[in-house]
Amino acid sequence: MKSTLRAVGIARVLLRHRLDELLESTVFGRWLWLLRPITPAHDGETGLPRGQRLRLALQELGPIFVKFGQVLSTRRDLLPPDIAEELTLLQDRVAPFPGEQAQTLIEAALGKPIAAVYTEFDLTPLASASIAQVHAARLHDGREVVVKVLRPGIRRQIRADVELLRTLASLADRHHPAADKIRPQEVVSEIEATLHAELDLQREGANASLMRRTWLGSDELYVPEVFWDYSTETVLTMERVRGIPSDDIAALDAAGIDRKLLAARGVRVFYTQVFRDNFFHADAHAGNIWVDATRPDNPRFIAIDFGIVGQLDRRDQYYLAENFMAIFQRDYRRIAELHIEAGWMPGHIRIDELEAATRAVCEPYFTRPLSEISLGEVLVKLFKTAQRYELTLQPQLILLQKTLLNIEGVGRLLDPKLDIWAEARPVLEKILRERYSPQTLGSEFRKRLPELITHAPDMPRLLHDFLALQVRGQHTLNMRSEDLAELARISKAGQRQTVYAILGTGLMVVAAVLVGLDAGGPRLLGIPAAAGIAGLGAFGAFLAAWPRR
Repeated sequence: MKSTLRAVGIARVLLRHRLDELLESTVFGRWLWLLRPITPAHDGETGLPRGQRLRLALQELGPIFVKFGQVLSTRRDLLPPDIAEELTLLQDRVAPFPGEQAQTLIEAALGKPIAAVYTEFDLTPLASASIAQVHAARLHDGREVVVKVLRPGIRRQIRADVELLRTLASLADRHHPAADKIRPQEVVSEIEATLHAELDLQREGANASLMRRTWLGSDELYVPEVFWDYSTETVLTMERVRGIPSDDIAALDAAGIDRKLLAARGVRVFYTQVFRDNFFHADAHAGNIWVDATRPDNPRFIAIDFGIVGQLDRRDQYYLAENFMAIFQRDYRRIAELHIEAGWMPGHIRIDELEAATRAVCEPYFTRPLSEISLGEVLVKLFKTAQRYELTLQPQLILLQKTLLNIEGVGRLLDPKLDIWAEARPVLEKILRERYSPQTLGSEFRKRLPELITHAPDMPRLLHDFLALQVRGQHTLNMRSEDLAELARISKAGQRQTVYAILGTGLMVVAAVLVGLDAGGPRLLGIPAAAGIAGLGAFGAFLAAWPRR
């Protein structure tokens, strides 16, 4: 009942923002019109673009849906460009909960009074977001810190909303004509995984600690220290840092910051994180990337909020770097070959067709001055073009796209004439040269040598057993077929739909009999309540039996 009422509430919000047009071709659109006569539209929104109206609707639905929209904005492979761009503007700022309640939660998590941990604790939060809020404090040794604490009841709220999203995704999977391209269940799973990762502040602290260790002593990036003695899964205590948001150009100029040098460093930091460290800050908007104002002539960035980080497996990392180098060299055939070698596309795709499609995407960019070329845009368009050729991508590559666009946006804001290609190319060349040098390969072999030696004595026995099975004709061949699995799935779905259809028919007959015999008991609108319940049950069963497109 709670889920039903929440779903009706969501439907009315969508109608108030006149977003039913997004669902016209689906089963949802056919039901939403029932609520439209009793749901007036918001004044002044008629002429707004659909992306802006969707953003306003998510903000009205509450902080969890704001977070859903932010996560969804990273899936540019699934969303129209106008909606994806608008969702990136969602602001994760919500009303704070009382500081006294935050203090109680912190004391419960740390198992000691607040005064035993901090000499000072400001009950007024510095910032408040959908998942947690942050308070300023001071340790007994005098160091200033910030304390991040999860919102009370946030796990229960997220669990309830994710369950509702699962139900809606299941209906979309069954009825949406483009469900195979949208993959609603996968989108919900990705949102759920991201939210649960952000609910574990110990995990966020570990992300920050690793990134700090990697960049310790750097002139390009500073990462605050984590105080593990005062941190748990629900409370995170970190060094307090001060800086200027990277999009506040007036404040940066007033502080005398060398913006050109800073912009170039931002590009180098990103490519180094991706291809040297394989560990990059994946929520790198201006609110999370500050500038150290104490170093105007030698500026560096300050990173905060490490709830979302990205990593690639070594294979994707290699092929992505090679793709970038091929783009730099305008080697379109190499780009096409790399997409197939990486396994991102099936091997039956014709190389010459993919090469021509790649050329059509890239050539218009190379006619512009280098300062106007966005590598992020090129990569996004390449992946979108490749989708016509059955491209399949890991979510982390989509996350990388989004982060690359953010970094380039910040860089161009700091220095409109920034040549991103010139800054990225030497970093990539140096990393690839070091990563695949004979010394590095020899070092990797030495690391794996003990494992190889350990398993070496088993090899003759395994070979003998294999040959013996072959001679006796006892070798077992296990095969997996996607087509057979799909047939089995369709068969199960058909059986389930048949059961629901029979159940719906039976309940409809029961409802008709009860009405015909004028059954006693309570009545609703002149109809026996029992008949009404049977009728609603029949409607639900028929909806469940509706064939998936």
